[in-house]
Amino acid sequence: MKFYEHQFSNVEGYLHHRAPYLLVEKIVSISANSVETEKVVSGHEFFLPGHFPGASVFPGAMLQELSTQSAGILIAAKYNPMQQYNTHDPKFNEYALGVLVQVHSAKYKTFARPGDRLRVTVTLDEHIDTVFDFSATIASGDSVVMRNRFRLTNIKSAVLWGDESRNRIPA
Repeated sequence: MKFYEHQFSNVEGYLHHRAPYLLVEKIVSISANSVETEKVVSGHEFFLPGHFPGASVFPGAMLQELSTQSAGILIAAKYNPMQQYNTHDPKFNEYALGVLVQVHSAKYKTFARPGDRLRVTVTLDEHIDTVFDFSATIASGDSVVMRNRFRLTNIKSAVLWGDESRNRIPA
């Protein structure tokens, strides 16, 4: 499959996600095989009040999502199967990029709390056609918060939208 490279001035140019679900706040760097992003835990995230009420900790599932969104930025930037790519029109793109199909492992080392600046480093370990294997580390200062390994794939947008019946996501 032929891939196209894209460069945008903001996170929203790479990802379809929007507030309040868009977690990546800043792209620090992108290379052919890695991406580094940041998010500051504000304490005002929509999911914090119901997650261990009284103990504001950033949920592990949302840490996984943060690393997945970061990997999605790398796919959109360097491994995009579309020459024209527009995240502002939900029906524009032929493919949905970076759909999570497998979490191989996730290890949580400490908690992320309001005020923490999370630095997400994602490395592309392998890709075959439209399937991408990643490893990621999320850190706050000198402390590792999480390490994980996961797989994303690009699928036809029609499958995501439910317009093609009986289609499965390739893993």
